[in-house]
Amino acid sequence: MTSIDLNADLGEGFGRWRLTDDERLLSVVTSANVACGFHAGDAATMRRVCELAAGRGVTIGAQVSYRDLAGFGRRAMDVPSAELAAEVAYQIGALEVFARAAGARVAYVKPHGALYNRVVHDEEQAAAVVDGVLLADASLPVLGLPGSRLLELAGKAGLPAITEAFADRAYTDEGTLVPRGRDGAVVSDPEAVVARSLELARSGAVTAHSGARIAVRARSLCLHGDTPGAVELARRVRTRLTEAGVTVAAFA
Repeated sequence: MTSIDLNADLGEGFGRWRLTDDERLLSVVTSANVACGFHAGDAATMRRVCELAAGRGVTIGAQVSYRDLAGFGRRAMDVPSAELAAEVAYQIGALEVFARAAGARVAYVKPHGALYNRVVHDEEQAAAVVDGVLLADASLPVLGLPGSRLLELAGKAGLPAITEAFADRAYTDEGTLVPRGRDGAVVSDPEAVVARSLELARSGAVTAHSGARIAVRARSLCLHGDTPGAVELARRVRTRLTEAGVTVAAFA
């Protein structure tokens, strides 16, 4: 029987401002990518989301980012390797405090936004992220795009490399994500997102932006929490996966 994890980016608020419906999404997903304060999130938000996740048995992951609150971590930045490694470790450590206080732990690491896309091809930045994870906890799995430099270097360093896919993002023929600034980069039709989720889970393939069918084999499926109707869409995806005989379970 096919099995897949459902992850979502959570805790993406700051102070009184909240972007994601954390409580309702945590009733659907199996893994929570919690913002660690660099692109979104703050201490109180991190603590609250960890408590909610732990209470629902949802696995907690650190979503690490460039230091870019104003740009939501989506702006390209050049950060020296040693500095980036330290900042990755710093973010993981901060979230670990709140995870442990909630009776859980940080169980994996996933880069966010510009950093996520950068480490697909940039070996230096990918190595810095791996170094940061090793500094924090040399047993932590790393979640990323199949075929990325990040996952390649993580595997070489002895870290579990976990592949993920995106049902609501368009793919290039090379298996990378179409940049958000381009037309059609985000798949907005709910039925199309559900259909792509089933295709990814059952066949390990998806239709690229060009119309070509490409292989995208993933152990986890990302459902963005900051899109309109995110909770209902996540529920529809999980329901359809279960009805199709796909087991929905955390990878860590």
